[in-house]
Amino acid sequence: MSESRFRGLFSSVRLNWKTPKELYARLDEEFAFDLDPCPENPTFDGLAVPWNGTVFVNPPYGRELPKWTAKGMEELISGRAKRIVWLVPARTDTRWFQDDLLPRAKEIRFVRGRLRFDDGPTGAPFPSLIVVTE
Repeated sequence: MSESRFRGLFSSVRLNWKTPKELYARLDEEFAFDLDPCPENPTFDGLAVPWNGTVFVNPPYGRELPKWTAKGMEELISGRAKRIVWLVPARTDTRWFQDDLLPRAKEIRFVRGRLRFDDGPTGAPFPSLIVVTE
């Protein structure tokens, strides 16, 4: 395999991956989300607002992701957020996963196969996790 084929797996070639609508609907039915601080609206800054109740977060990936997990932990510790459901790349060796998500994880779901972000025709170039933190 050529090196270019692996580029999307290990880099920040793309930061925003829109949650597949069917996956979001199933999770929302299960958890009844009060907030999605990462909507498609590029002018909305989810890091600048309080997160209350049950929150769904599919953060920008790459170097921005640790800002989101740190914000999530602040919101859980403050008591504003009661539960956060994360859709993240399966990078269990990273600092943001080990230090932020894993210690507060009540459930980790390994997504089978590759998600079709943006409801696109092909799967993502990386595996995904759903992590429920409280």
